[in-house]
Amino acid sequence: MRGTDPRKLQILGAIVEDYVATREPVGSKSLLERHELGVSAATVRNDMSALEEEGLITQPHTSAGRVPTDKGYRAFVDHVAAIKPLSTPERRAIRALLEDSGDVEELLARTVRLLAQLTQQVAMVQYPARRQARIRHVELVKVAESLLLVVLITESGRVDQRTIPVTPGRSAEHYAGMRDALNRAVAGREVTDLAAPLGELLETVPPIDRPAVVEVSEALVALAASRAEGRIMMAGTANLARSAEDFSRDVEPLLDVLEEQLVLLRLFTEMHASPGAVEVRIGSELRDQALNQAAVVGAGYGAGSHVAILGPSRMDYVTGISTVQAIARYVSRFLA
Repeated sequence: MRGTDPRKLQILGAIVEDYVATREPVGSKSLLERHELGVSAATVRNDMSALEEEGLITQPHTSAGRVPTDKGYRAFVDHVAAIKPLSTPERRAIRALLEDSGDVEELLARTVRLLAQLTQQVAMVQYPARRQARIRHVELVKVAESLLLVVLITESGRVDQRTIPVTPGRSAEHYAGMRDALNRAVAGREVTDLAAPLGELLETVPPIDRPAVVEVSEALVALAASRAEGRIMMAGTANLARSAEDFSRDVEPLLDVLEEQLVLLRLFTEMHASPGAVEVRIGSELRDQALNQAAVVGAGYGAGSHVAILGPSRMDYVTGISTVQAIARYVSRFLA
């Protein structure tokens, strides 16, 4: 917007608010009926014409009303949208729900369900990079003469496991001793930093036992590699059905993006990670064709990770920004 004309910003905000609420193009008459703008109908019409010339609103088809463009939503978010404090009952409900979580996995699951419920959008939370990538414990369980269960537990509380074929003839006690040695070597290590400790461990065992250590080490490295990948937990995908009419194209490409997660992980890496710092990306700013009619409101909660909502560009940004910011701060506090 050229400058920051308070009156035109007020009218733009009223148009966004009404369009989000009604999904109908907004005319000057309805603006005057619903809002105390303190100006004449002629002034409203002139300002709407100016907003249209600047590309902030547009006239769909032959309708007399106007709808915001992505540029208009951006101006609204940057200049008009205010962070609405959550009510005391809302804050109490969030605190009670999150404080009762058992581990990180449960905390994040509750976070996305609550965020989807409060905003009626798709909610996403990125796993905390440091907490997800540090090893807490390794367990080895002999399940058959030539089968071994390798279990990897990280500090996030997640358990990954794999059954591998092993050379027969080694006892359960043998693998119990190997488990203890492995834990001494790798417990507390990042999942991306196992090569050196496992190599050092291999040098300390007798040559006759090295093949068994190699078998287990390779399985452990494979589990750790999959655990090191960025992960996103999601809830509220069904909310897209409610917003389907906001997308002129089929929502299937958008669902593909949500399922594959690579685009979302890239988007999160580009966002600020300061706890509670909110960032909004709208339409083409998301740099993916499937997301051209979508918007993302995200906030860091520390450790390079984020919570966010995704929905149509015609979303309730005020509620979205306030809720995402509040929940990001709560999650950051619980993980501190």
